[in-house]
Amino acid sequence: MTTYTYDGTSRLAQADGLTLHYHEAGPADAPAVIMLHGGGPGASAWSNFGGNLPAFAARFRTLLVDQPCFGRSDKTAPDRDYFSYSAAAVTALMDELGLTTAHFIGNSLGGGTAARLAIAHPDRVDRLLLMGPGGVSVNLFSPDPTEGIKRLFAFNASPAPTREQMRDFLLTMAHDPATVTDAFVEERYARAVDPEVRLGAARMGAAFARWPEESQVWREAHRITSPTLLTWGREDRTNPLDGALLALRTIPDARLHVFPHCGHWAQTEAAAEFNRLALDFFTN
Repeated sequence: MTTYTYDGTSRLAQADGLTLHYHEAGPADAPAVIMLHGGGPGASAWSNFGGNLPAFAARFRTLLVDQPCFGRSDKTAPDRDYFSYSAAAVTALMDELGLTTAHFIGNSLGGGTAARLAIAHPDRVDRLLLMGPGGVSVNLFSPDPTEGIKRLFAFNASPAPTREQMRDFLLTMAHDPATVTDAFVEERYARAVDPEVRLGAARMGAAFARWPEESQVWREAHRITSPTLLTWGREDRTNPLDGALLALRTIPDARLHVFPHCGHWAQTEAAAEFNRLALDFFTN
């Protein structure tokens, strides 16, 4: 399997008045898959999906996109609810790259963006894979905010967040604590405390606070017409499994896959199964 590097796949493009950073690999003439990352401190497209890129690029034109306010993309303050803002930017990126349609994978925050894009532009989304998606899930039995969201808020709200706060947050993302190594904590912490990254996180959070009603994508989930695969880690402590039930009931063409012994990062903790499942869904 081909090895891909961060620098070797890194690209920049102008989209909807923003500079967006993304990674691209795979055959230029193949169907496209766009992957949208979650919203934790220091998150980026590469941190979420870099390990999955080789499996997808073998069969698809694969794009890992830093959403606005994250990674190396612009940190401009959103002028509307975040999901709509990011969905508009990703749609503009597709236009810039000549992509009429694509399959989408959205993890957590990226799931809300992908769902909003599928509602606003159903003709641009072939198939939709949502991983513990924000905005679409509704906790029917679990407390809200959840443990993971509380630790995310604590890190972002701290005037001087610590490595231990980062470790505590990451431990809620993963089911297996061994996943959260010292090196992983240090890598995410170094990115998360960068002043520009903190500014992006603050502006993203402010958009949710300013437009809370519009951020509740689940109210319009019945308008998603694309075939949709909902995926969840059984032990997810950020967007718990019971949050899947309303989406499964309301999205017309939805099905659900649950990964055992898995938290919020199925693409990492169940990588082989996740890759196989997604590739089969997009191909068949």
